[in-house]
Amino acid sequence: MGMAASQARFLGLTARKNNVEYEGQQINQQRTALSNQSANYYNNLLGMSVPVPPSVDDFTKTVYTFSDGALTNQITAMMIQNDGSYKVSYIRQWTDDFSVVAASTSIVNRTGTAGNYTYKIGANTLRTLGSTDGYDTDSDAYLKDLSEEEIEDLMEEEEAYLALLKEKYGQDEEFLVRYVKNSTTEEYVPYFYKVSDLDNSTYDSNNNSQSNISCYTIGSETKTEEVKAIEGCSIEKDSSGRYINITIPEYDDDGNPIQNSGVTYSLTTTSVKDEDAYEDAMNQYEYDKYEYDQAINEINAKIEIIQAQDKNLELRLKQLDTEQDAISTEIDAVQKVIEKNTESSFKTFG
Repeated sequence: MGMAASQARFLGLTARKNNVEYEGQQINQQRTALSNQSANYYNNLLGMSVPVPPSVDDFTKTVYTFSDGALTNQITAMMIQNDGSYKVSYIRQWTDDFSVVAASTSIVNRTGTAGNYTYKIGANTLRTLGSTDGYDTDSDAYLKDLSEEEIEDLMEEEEAYLALLKEKYGQDEEFLVRYVKNSTTEEYVPYFYKVSDLDNSTYDSNNNSQSNISCYTIGSETKTEEVKAIEGCSIEKDSSGRYINITIPEYDDDGNPIQNSGVTYSLTTTSVKDEDAYEDAMNQYEYDKYEYDQAINEINAKIEIIQAQDKNLELRLKQLDTEQDAISTEIDAVQKVIEKNTESSFKTFG
C-alpha cells in the first residue's frame, strides 16, 4: 500500500471511529433519558395508595334499647350532665294495627262522561267512601246483606278510614271504596282508591286503564316517634363499662324531674351494621380498586415500552463497540504500514 493510500485510509478510519464514538455517546444519552423516565414511573408506582376494603367494624355500632310495654325504644343520645345525671334521646317504635297500607294494584274499567264517571273492578262498582248516596246497595255483595243500622255503623267506620287517608295523602283527596271477601276469615276487607289516580289514568278503547292503579287498605304499620332530651335520667353500668339499666324520672307540673322517682328499664345491647353505608363504602372501594389497577397497568405498559427501547439501544451499542474494536485494529495495522513506509523513505533519502 502506498504512502498516500495509507494516509487516506487512516483518515477514513479515524473519521469513522469518531462517528462511532459520537453515535455511542448519543445512545448513552438516550439510555440515560429512558432510565430517568423509568425511574419516574417507578416513583409514581411507589407513591400510589393501594385501596383498602372497608372494615365491617367501622360500620358497626353498639345500640342500646329498652322495652316500655308494647313499645321498643332505641337510645340515640346519652349526654352526661354536671350533676351526674343524663340527658337522653331515643326513638320510640310500635306497631299500629289500624294504619293505611298499600295493597295490590288493579286494572280499572271506566264508563260515563267527564265529571260523571263510574269506575268498576270486575263486577264491583266503586262507590264514594263514607256515603251510599246514589249507590245501588242491592247490587253490592257486601252491603246488600247489611241492615240499615249496620250500614249507618259502617258509614261511621268509613269516616274514620277517610280521616286516616286524608291525613296521609292530603285533605283535598277524594276516595272510592270496594269490599272484597277474605277467603280465610270470611270477612270483607275495604280497598280504597284515590279519585285523582282514577281520573288521571289513561284508558284504552275498551275503557280499561292501560296500567294497574294503586289502592290501599287497613293493616299493620310500624311507626316511630322521636323523644328528645329527656333530662334527669340515671344510667347504671356494669364492671366492663357497658350500660345495663336506665331510669327515666317522673316530672312535676313545671316539667322538672322529680328526684328518686321514675321507672327503671333494662337495657339490651346489640351490635348493628349500617348496611347502606357499608355498601356505599364497598362500592367506592371497588371503583378505587378499578382505577388503581388501570393506573398500574398503564404505568407497567409504559415501562415495558421503555425497557424494549433500552434493549434495542443496548444491542446497537454492542454493535458499535464491536465495530469500534474492528476499526481500532485496522487503524493499528494502517499505522504500522505508514510507519514502515516512512522509515523506508527516510532510508532512501538518507
